[in-house]
Amino acid sequence: IASWMAAGTSYSVSDVPMLPFYIYYSMFGFQRVGDIAWQAADMRTRGFLLGGTAGRTTLNGEGLQHEDGFSQVIAGSIPNVRSYDPTFGFEVTVIMQHGMKAMMEDQIDEYYYITLMNENYAHPGMPEGAAEGIIKGMYLLKDAGKPKKGELRVQLLGSGTILREAIAAAELLDKDFGVTADIWSCPSLNEVRRDGY
Repeated sequence: IASWMAAGTSYSVSDVPMLPFYIYYSMFGFQRVGDIAWQAADMRTRGFLLGGTAGRTTLNGEGLQHEDGFSQVIAGSIPNVRSYDPTFGFEVTVIMQHGMKAMMEDQIDEYYYITLMNENYAHPGMPEGAAEGIIKGMYLLKDAGKPKKGELRVQLLGSGTILREAIAAAELLDKDFGVTADIWSCPSLNEVRRDGY
């Protein structure tokens, strides 16, 4: 991670802007090197940290000590870290485009932490107008439509691996119980908390 920090501060140290990416098991990041993550923020490092195999679903054979379920909570404690837990490829694209613009063009001293899964599932197209909500941390993924009189409706939300379970829950609720659901994707509850969105 020291090499990532060196590259991420090269814009000020040697007047050579770089945008480094550092990819690792998400469990071996903020939980193990949180003090260095703070140091990177204090040094005004810019770049992307990508925490792979996040979400407690794909490393079960290695035991609970390797299953990340809380790095987003730790990342949220550092003021200039923008942390995201996306589910779909279009969310990752929007977040990275926004981060590149913020750090390189707008010269904002922050870095991005993105947890990524390695599960195999279909990725839908991006809903119209979702980009702003992705960056702010929450957007309506599926609108159940205008409620009918007397209709039971719930609001389901999730991020990362759990969002797919919220989608499955909406289908089950509708089919088995006649309860409709709006589904909200929350790629960053830290950003929602930060901005009160």
